[in-house]
Parts: sequence; C-alpha cells; structure tokens
Amino acid sequence: MTSEMPNQINIVYFSWVKERLGRDQELLELPEIVENVGQLVEHLQNCHPVYRDVFSDLRKLRFALDQDFVGLEASLRDAEELAIFPPVTGG
Repeated sequence: MTSEMPNQINIVYFSWVKERLGRDQELLELPEIVENVGQLVEHLQNCHPVYRDVFSDLRKLRFALDQDFVGLEASLRDAEELAIFPPVTGG
C-alpha cells in the first residue's frame, strides 16, 4: 500500500520567522508538484515577497515534520505539520 501525499499541511512558525511573517501558523493547500520540504519553501518564496525575504538564507532555519528534525529533501508524505524556526542556541 502506497502512502499518499497530504492535500494540506499546517505550517507553524517560531521566533523571528513568526514575527517577520506576521503569523504563527497557516494551513496550506499543497500543489501537486510539491513533494518535499525544499519544494514547499520554494513554493512559498514564489507566493509573496515576504516569504522570499524570510527564507532568503535557509542556513539560518531549521525544519521539523511532525516534531522530527528534517532536511530540505525530506518528503512531506503523511506529514501533518511543518515547523520552521531559527536554530536554538543554548546558554
């Protein structure tokens, strides 16, 4: 049995990402061509200039699918939530 891609994904933003976007989360309808985290970020960058600005340096961001850290190549298959946040620094 093959898993199907979700039609929607909840994207949760934290820290300065949330502040710059002016929202803490959004429910996004996934286009058929978007299969992984990197493609989703690219899709958002193409949607509005504010996303291009916030996601301009992906080295400054971390991603988690359903609370597991992932890279840009991670498949969105079966995922319900994508969290996007800057790296956490300890003290």
